[in-house]
Amino acid sequence: MKIKLTFIFLQLILAPSIFAQSKTGGENLYVANRAPLRTNPYIELPLGAIKPEGWLKEMLIRQKNGATGNLDTLYSAVMNNRNGWLGGDGDQWERGPYWIDGLLPLAYILNDKALIAKVKPWVEWSIKSQTADGYFGPSKDYPNEAGVQRDNSRDWWPKMVMLKVLKQYYSATGDKRVIKLMTNYFKYQLKELPSKPLDHWTFWAKYRGGDNLMVVYWLYNITGDKFLLDLGDLLYKQTFDYTDAFLYTDLLSTVGSIHCVNLAQGIKTPAIYYQRHAEKKYLNSLDKGYDDLRKYDGMAHGLFGGDEALHGNNPTQGSELCSAVEMMFSLENTLEITGEVPYADRLEKIAFNALPAQTSDDYLNHQYFQQANQVMATRQLRNFDQNHGGTDVTYGLLTGYPCCTSNMHQGWPKFTQNLWYATADRGIAALVYSPSRVRAKVANGTEVNINEETNYPFSETIKFSMEMGKGKSAQFPFHLRIPGWCKKATIKINGLDFREVDGNQITKIERVWKSGDVVELALPMHIFKNTWYENTMSIERGPITYALKIKEDTQKVKNTLDPKHYGGYYYEVKPGSPWNYGLFDMSEKKLNEDFKVEKLGKVSNFPWNLANAPLQITTKAKRIPTWQLYNGMTGPVPFSNINDIAPGEEEEVTLVPYGTTKLRISEFPVVGRK
Repeated sequence: MKIKLTFIFLQLILAPSIFAQSKTGGENLYVANRAPLRTNPYIELPLGAIKPEGWLKEMLIRQKNGATGNLDTLYSAVMNNRNGWLGGDGDQWERGPYWIDGLLPLAYILNDKALIAKVKPWVEWSIKSQTADGYFGPSKDYPNEAGVQRDNSRDWWPKMVMLKVLKQYYSATGDKRVIKLMTNYFKYQLKELPSKPLDHWTFWAKYRGGDNLMVVYWLYNITGDKFLLDLGDLLYKQTFDYTDAFLYTDLLSTVGSIHCVNLAQGIKTPAIYYQRHAEKKYLNSLDKGYDDLRKYDGMAHGLFGGDEALHGNNPTQGSELCSAVEMMFSLENTLEITGEVPYADRLEKIAFNALPAQTSDDYLNHQYFQQANQVMATRQLRNFDQNHGGTDVTYGLLTGYPCCTSNMHQGWPKFTQNLWYATADRGIAALVYSPSRVRAKVANGTEVNINEETNYPFSETIKFSMEMGKGKSAQFPFHLRIPGWCKKATIKINGLDFREVDGNQITKIERVWKSGDVVELALPMHIFKNTWYENTMSIERGPITYALKIKEDTQKVKNTLDPKHYGGYYYEVKPGSPWNYGLFDMSEKKLNEDFKVEKLGKVSNFPWNLANAPLQITTKAKRIPTWQLYNGMTGPVPFSNINDIAPGEEEEVTLVPYGTTKLRISEFPVVGRK
């Protein structure tokens, strides 16, 4: 990808504490890469420095009051005190760490004492579990028990999740016990991995070793221990070679070639290793990998067909919820390392479309798989790689497979944590947009507070207000991302026109800032289209994909068949209005004439349902009589060049933001050209 950058990266050598001394004796503001690791353009801020506002804060509060904050009681069979990560004889594997990987950042971002109290026993047990040889975590296997995973306790993979948890815990608290534990554990890994490689117990760690590598490099930046670089090379060597697979194989064009969540997690591995070996091939592999994923498996909601194995781009194939949150985390890491705009664009596409559509408003229930064209969320077997009693597209606590019950919690908290970054040139960067506020150190250590006021992604304007304390000022760069979909952005400072900027770049405003300064960013959104499977068409505006508004009839179903496997209830959603419409293809100019954007004037802290959607688009469409239900799904999508596919009259239809829907058509057959 070729991105125009309007800033120059400084080469910094960083030392081991949060306020570290550089070679020249000056203070570096945050821990970033130290030599020989490559200097990254952006640096993650401490956990808790970024606070959500507006709809994003409401989403996190709903998580607190929903499954994220209460999974220990809702899913007590796994998350109670029998869990192996609390020293018990229950579940020994990934589900406990998965939950805490989302609960911990939520707790510290909200500064919620009750949630922090739930997190602490998991952290304390993990730290105190370390043995003299450096190993930590559960170490004993137990006989099989329905509903829990009690074997493979020494598998490398679950420790990778807990390492991410402890990294975040250190970021929030500075607890130095984390550094000691990781140092000793990584020495243990360096000793043991040659004889017990990543795939010794299960294959999962081999595909997810990038998470382990990420934490190794993070620790190196704090301690400077050289053995960590050797461990990094060993981990990369034992991890599935995504670089080679993306560049030279047909991995992404082959159905069933890789598990969808392994791909979502592993796709960041070339970027992470690039920090140590800054060879262009690693970035080239990402470019080709994302391009091929879009070409062969991509869907209008920003994800890809994977249910659970990679399964192409038919809009009735599923996309797993774990894939959504893990792909978001991979994009967040890759954005920090590369500073390239398309990673932020992809991140917003998933966050504002796929993610909210796959969970219930109260954050108690979720779908295991979602479909880009989804017209029945009912219990029955579908054309997925894996079926779990037919519950995969229903909404429930335990429907599908329980990995997503445990792992869905990290999406929004980590999204919040990656809205803002410190910069290598001692400034501040807003690279992903949502209502928020940030506290950070800039320039020579001056603390700045910035309030970001916006209803983005539904609005086109973002207002940033600076506060530095009475009479204080500082010179530092303020980096702003101009998305790839934006043709030309405008920036005002204190009410005066400052700059027009073309899309697909990061612009830098370097000046002396003072309290009360206001930056206004306008990102004009236009309607555009994309082409997908069988020449179908999506309608998009800004970061949002628009989908057919279908009347949703929701019913709670008591599960008397297999409640121990899939929960005592689930929700089915059935259509109460027609869905088999096709749209007209047309030029971009005509798109913006025939597709009418309507701002509904609704003001809600929770815009992610049909009742509260703040925007809609109306246009003309035609019904396709031969396009009917098949096995609880849309039947084979008609290829868009079929003559007389829609012989009836034109009708007006309403399109709404994808993330507000539970039923939808988002990839439309084309019924003609205007």
